[in-house]
Amino acid sequence: MKTSIFSNCGMCSVRCPIRVEVLDGRVTWIEGNPYVPGMEGSLCARGSAGTALLYDFERLQYPMIRTGPRGSGQFRRASWQEAFTYVAEAVKNIQAKYGNRTVALLDRGAGLFGEIQRLIVRGMGSPNYFSHDDFCRKNVDLAYQTLLGYGRPEVGYDFANTKHMVFYGRNAVEALGVREVNNIVKGLENGAELTYIDVRASKTATKATRYFQIRPGTDYALNLALIHVILRENLFDRDFVDRFIIGMTELENFVKDCTPQWAEKETGIPAYEIVNLARALSAAKPRVILYPGWFSARYMDAFYFARSVIILNALLGSIEQKGGLILAKTPKEVGAKGLNSLLERIPAPQEKRIEAEEGKGFLYDGAGHILHLFRAIKKGEPYPIKALFIVRYDPFAGITLKDIKEILDGLDLLVAIDTNYSATAWYADVILPESTYLERDDVIGLQRGAKPALIMRRQAIKPIYDTKGKWEITKGLLHAYGAGEYMQFDTVQDLWNYQLDGTGIKIEDFDKSGQVALCKDAKMYSREELKFKTPSGKVEILSNKMAEREVPFFYDHQTPAKPKVEEGEFRLVFGRMAVHTHIQTHNNKYLNEIVPENELWINSEVAANLGIKHGDLVEVSSGDFSGKIRAKVTPYIHPESVFMYRGFENEVPWKTRSYGKGLNEGRLLKDAFERMAHGSHTGAIFENFVKVKKA
Repeated sequence: MKTSIFSNCGMCSVRCPIRVEVLDGRVTWIEGNPYVPGMEGSLCARGSAGTALLYDFERLQYPMIRTGPRGSGQFRRASWQEAFTYVAEAVKNIQAKYGNRTVALLDRGAGLFGEIQRLIVRGMGSPNYFSHDDFCRKNVDLAYQTLLGYGRPEVGYDFANTKHMVFYGRNAVEALGVREVNNIVKGLENGAELTYIDVRASKTATKATRYFQIRPGTDYALNLALIHVILRENLFDRDFVDRFIIGMTELENFVKDCTPQWAEKETGIPAYEIVNLARALSAAKPRVILYPGWFSARYMDAFYFARSVIILNALLGSIEQKGGLILAKTPKEVGAKGLNSLLERIPAPQEKRIEAEEGKGFLYDGAGHILHLFRAIKKGEPYPIKALFIVRYDPFAGITLKDIKEILDGLDLLVAIDTNYSATAWYADVILPESTYLERDDVIGLQRGAKPALIMRRQAIKPIYDTKGKWEITKGLLHAYGAGEYMQFDTVQDLWNYQLDGTGIKIEDFDKSGQVALCKDAKMYSREELKFKTPSGKVEILSNKMAEREVPFFYDHQTPAKPKVEEGEFRLVFGRMAVHTHIQTHNNKYLNEIVPENELWINSEVAANLGIKHGDLVEVSSGDFSGKIRAKVTPYIHPESVFMYRGFENEVPWKTRSYGKGLNEGRLLKDAFERMAHGSHTGAIFENFVKVKKA
């Protein structure tokens, strides 16, 4: 018998809506949800390879407890109850010595379904919840909060109706959120311009109207010059500026010397091109989008760069405009009741999270900073973290071996909750295997936007192995710990009914398409109605949030250090590709066949001077680590940079298809985890130089 289930993909963090076909208990087909605008049945290679993950015998299959030294791969199989009890007793013993706050949880971020794992750490009485956003979007998130009072997930982009879009190293075509890419293509088909700025010509650059090969580390300088031109030539949206922006005088004074001629010396982009771009953006206003991106943990000035992007959007009046930036509406704003929170059932811990003990001078929000977590584990400052849960994230795959050892030496308990054998799981004390997204139900999520909707991920088939959904793992841990009153749901239907209570929405309402819209039409505010979520209700260049935390409103661009290219030294940059999701999919049977390993992009002229030819094996080194990788010799990368796709060189021998293939950029990030970006204390992982020579 053939059935269809509407659900959400789990092959990357975009979580595209999907339709899954099941024939006689076996998943036979996955496609984009045809009922969701922008999907139109389409799906990327990763999403289409979901069946290879589901039926992979090299993924986690049952709970395991470590029996040998960390990293030895010596585990024994355990029952779920034994694993839950082992973890709960270990946590209580550690807390008896160090206090409740010594427990921390680190995940990929809340997202649609992320509230559930936060119950684990709060149910154990600790405030220490962290997400990976320090090394992804947190600079953008904090920048939006300081300027608009909205977080990054609360801002959408109307690419389909824009007239001009600008991407700074955001390789959208390969990052591949299906709806986002489809809407970008629609915008281009409708005549929109695309300006792409990056150290290399990625696949997104091939779609661009104009491409600028910028000197690495100077995007912020470019933006300061654009602001300078827009203010000097009165190219801004005066109505929007007069209504909404606080701090224009201070902004104008700050950028008065940031001329296009100055920026040309910093960026390598001709001054006339900077002027022309400013004028082109003004001509298209307010239907313009300057996109601050997701992965922004690149340079020390990344937070201020993100602020400059949002300020440019505000100057051009593109916020809450068709073809511009769209602010997400809460259920209340569209006349609906939102979901009942699971997290709020648990009393908030009275103790402070690590950042709150660190004083002022930097910003933080709802999830802690990983760099502060690492320091607390390694040095016990401001207090020790001794038990760590890591959920669907693999920080140890993107960190130097020296740092891994220091972190592990500081932990008494490491628990990995994942679907894959990760480097983190390989070093863990206990592994709790999560069912794949095709085998599990998740909590109902809120899809934010101008037309908010509730989203349901439903089980397509029962688990093949001895794995559990995250809500079941959370319940098992809390009950074993003695906090079962916070998860008194016998079935996922009971949990869903609790979330939906009072909304007027029933479980069966999701049967038709997997989601339920909370309003009929998209809601947008006119300029007369618009009010931002800052204390002033305005766009705060002079941010109240920054003033409270004693963070400077402005930051002078610093000319980046120049590597000794003639000696084979380069700035290392890296990023995503369309086929793989960071380190998560390299062992996927289908995707591994397409791209089994990565390459090192190196500029043609520089490579010739170093005697390196396309396809040569080269040695890349940084500090106490060196590895080998094939060279991709190309003119389409800045001479000061080398680039690789991230996350290869899997070090878990049980993953046989990807074991040892390619090179892991994380091993080359010497001292990267001692650097905290200005104003935000996020990572700055494009600040590393490496040496390259022919192997």
